[in-house]
Amino acid sequence: MRTLPRIGLAVLACCWTASLAAQTIALPNRKGSQKFVVIGDAGTGDKAQYAVAATITKVYALFPFTFALMLGDNLYGGERPQDFANKFELPYKALLDDKVEFNAALGNHDDPNQRYYKLFNMGGERYRTYKKGNIRFFILDSNYLDPDQVKWLEKELAASGSDWKIAYFHHPLYTTASRGPELENRKILEPLFVKYGVDVVFSGHEHIYERIWPQQGIQYFTAGGAAKLNRNDTHPGDLTEVGFATDRSFMIVEVAGDSMYFQAISGAGATIDKGVIARHLGADPKSVASAAPVVTRKTTVTKTPRKTTTTTKRTPPLKAVPQPRTPPKPAPAKPPPAGGRRGALAHL
Repeated sequence: MRTLPRIGLAVLACCWTASLAAQTIALPNRKGSQKFVVIGDAGTGDKAQYAVAATITKVYALFPFTFALMLGDNLYGGERPQDFANKFELPYKALLDDKVEFNAALGNHDDPNQRYYKLFNMGGERYRTYKKGNIRFFILDSNYLDPDQVKWLEKELAASGSDWKIAYFHHPLYTTASRGPELENRKILEPLFVKYGVDVVFSGHEHIYERIWPQQGIQYFTAGGAAKLNRNDTHPGDLTEVGFATDRSFMIVEVAGDSMYFQAISGAGATIDKGVIARHLGADPKSVASAAPVVTRKTTVTKTPRKTTTTTKRTPPLKAVPQPRTPPKPAPAKPPPAGGRRGALAHL
């Protein structure tokens, strides 16, 4: 059953060569490497989502990733069975048919009961960890970092024997977008990330693309533009190395040994950012004294993604106002409703 979609996508790759003339896959595309796509704030069900999903499918024909990171706001508005179909199953049908595995985090627009929807692979949990090759992923619920979640995170980070540690969740710890970073979450999470050697953090929420200058040795990305767009809402400078907010966007990523190659792509299929990150051993957690960025390591990504030049520069703290939120009440578990393939929870 898996052969037919592969053949179909191979044929489509030939047909799409002209339309992807401006799109070059900048990643090594090595056999046996871990390949994935990153999408955030995607669940609108509108033309913009479908257009970006079509571009993702075209890229998949050239770069066959096997799983996807969803950074939250997976469904805006209603969450009826037909909403799961129109806002997820239909736009990503070609990928789902080819067994691409979607792994979702919860956003502020998401009903916590999404964790029971089988195709989001949340296993009924608000936060969880999973492993792909030499990568350990940590999915957090940034809507409410309760003590149990933080205790769980530290335990899982300490026990991880993986070469790579990648965390992802909805609200960014660093951003220049108008709503600002989640400073309270940063105070809680950053010391743990530094202590246990987290390499990369992906977030959504802001409908833009940003690559932050590495903070305490950690590379932060904001990738919340897979359907919505806050035009021009990013400001490259002392905090943001690359910002893009003139079109929707997504990322493709490849981890091969001690190198993580990344490429950010616009909704129209143009490359907006690319580079490579070397795995590191972490830093002294005692150096993380506050929520403000104190030391910024600037990584210059050259045209050849295998080479980087790193220098260290002190930059003033970013001024931002915390965005308080009222912790949500835990949602009761819902049994799956009876129904067919279109049922929102019928995939259990």
